[in-house]
Amino acid sequence: MDRNNGITIGALADLAGVNVETIRFYQRKGLMPEPEKPYGSIRRYGDAELARVRFIKAAQRLGFSLDEVADLLRLEDGTRCGDARQLAEHKLADVRQKLSDLQRIESVLTALVARCSAVRGRVNCPLIASLQETA
Repeated sequence: MDRNNGITIGALADLAGVNVETIRFYQRKGLMPEPEKPYGSIRRYGDAELARVRFIKAAQRLGFSLDEVADLLRLEDGTRCGDARQLAEHKLADVRQKLSDLQRIESVLTALVARCSAVRGRVNCPLIASLQETA
């Protein structure tokens, strides 16, 4: 598909598996250019725009924020692999920290659920009591 015979924003959204408002949001955030609007016509989108939306969504699925996606897009020519690696290493460190936090939360909740199961007939719930103590 070329720019002259391109597709509408609705068709682009369908092909990319996103909402039209998502594409407009990406344009407002500067993640995607807005094509020129020919006089008396509608904007048309091509393969490059479809690839860009797919790139953004793929990066988001890996946990990159839109600000981080913008950083990656600045590196999209592929010549600064070291910079891209640094962004990915930072994201990996964030993910590992979140996993550690989630494992700690899981451990605490497991203990609290066990305490709730062990206490029968008491009015005070160990889970509620524990949360009140930390508040």
